[in-house]
Amino acid sequence: MSRAVGNAVTRNRVKRRLRHLGRDLLADTPAGTHLVVRALPAAGRSAELSEDLGSAWRGCLRKLEAGA
Repeated sequence: MSRAVGNAVTRNRVKRRLRHLGRDLLADTPAGTHLVVRALPAAGRSAELSEDLGSAWRGCLRKLEAGA
């Protein structure tokens, strides 16, 4: 996680939030699928992190299913 996201406290808070949200998302994914998330600077301030991550992950799953 880049220092552009914020200071150490902010980066760790974002990491914890992403891990928590990722657990819920991984339950709906096919076995063997990996989740890679890159936090941008706005993630440290975003109250909509859950919605943004969920929307992006659903889009990835649609592309994965279309390509399979």
